[in-house]
Amino acid sequence: MSDRSFLDSLEIIGIKLGLDQIRALCEQLDRPQDSFRSIVVAGTNGKGSVTAMVERGLRAAGYRTGRYTSPHLAHLEERFAIDGVSVPANVLDEVLGRVQSAATKLPAPSSYFEATTAAAFEIFRDGQVDVAVLEVGLGGRLDATNVVTPIAVAITAIDFDHQAYLGDTIEAIAREKAGVIKPDCLTVLAINPKAVREVVRATCEQQGASLVYAPDGVAIDARIVDGATTLSLTTPRGTHAGLSLALRGRHQIDNAVTAVRLLEELAASDRLSVPAGAIRSALADVEWPARLELIRWNGHEVLIDGAHNPAGAHALAWHLQETYDHRVPMVVGIMRDKNIGQMIQSLAPAASHFIFTASATGRASSPSDLVRAAAHIAPYVPAVEFARPSDALRHAVTLGQPAVVAGSLYLAGEIRADIS
Repeated sequence: MSDRSFLDSLEIIGIKLGLDQIRALCEQLDRPQDSFRSIVVAGTNGKGSVTAMVERGLRAAGYRTGRYTSPHLAHLEERFAIDGVSVPANVLDEVLGRVQSAATKLPAPSSYFEATTAAAFEIFRDGQVDVAVLEVGLGGRLDATNVVTPIAVAITAIDFDHQAYLGDTIEAIAREKAGVIKPDCLTVLAINPKAVREVVRATCEQQGASLVYAPDGVAIDARIVDGATTLSLTTPRGTHAGLSLALRGRHQIDNAVTAVRLLEELAASDRLSVPAGAIRSALADVEWPARLELIRWNGHEVLIDGAHNPAGAHALAWHLQETYDHRVPMVVGIMRDKNIGQMIQSLAPAASHFIFTASATGRASSPSDLVRAAAHIAPYVPAVEFARPSDALRHAVTLGQPAVVAGSLYLAGEIRADIS
């Protein structure tokens, strides 16, 4: 069995929460996660963007960085980056061979995410990174990334998602996300409802961790033109004037505040050295594809966004309504385990047409099911279906500009690979 086929064989296991297996796997690998400092980013929405911003800032501060995110858009190598560069395929294959050898010594098989997480730790140890920024996969308390002991944690906006695994109340979901907080750990919490703040505050008290609520004491002066944002921030630690956000959308302002406050507090607590110039670079120089990414393709504008839950869909629709004076055609594919009705409802106010399709994953809803759902939820938006995402996009660009791709990072990755 090849290294990649070993990893592919683990997909049948599906989502498996718990730390016993990843701990055992890391023990077999001689605890690679202890060879570097870690920062963990949890949350529902914005955690990928905050991970990318924080990593970029630390890199600008002179640290050798690792970045671990999921899922990937087109290639598995994207999940693992050193100094912002995805690991080469041959390096990943060699590390996966080690992970496979370690996994065969355990009494139970590892999950796909456990194996890739162990691979990330091995890659970062081999690469001699100073600090790794790790995006939580699902939840936090029982996520494989939670085997590390982080120097800091960021928790982004928390909303309803994966209720089957995390609970049916916002408090239950918040408790799972807050499970990444460890003793003496700096914790920065993004703007969140009071119920979330209370859960995170209680967890920090229990763990003896320091808590910074990112919006506290922060003054924001923002200007958005054609979806691009410039802002000035005054925080309890200083002033950052004339910042340009590389990532588009009003919702990125909150993500930027979270990243800035984390970087500032890392410096103020002497955990890491992060000068003001590095903080500026964190926002201006970050690259994070498929997040309101505008691409020119065959003379058309295509806006790709990985909005994959109702809150993400709402943020996308808000951006479209704020930026454009008309509704736009949307190529949409949604996973079966998402709240399809709420996602369609969130997108509908900005949609001129729905062109439903499915990415090449067994988790994808069928386009015909999405058409039926839309007919009930948003009958005023014309809806058609295409089996192939590429055909769906070709139809969408005939209906208006920009054509928007949304609903799933898997779909975003497939279309982006086709047109980039």
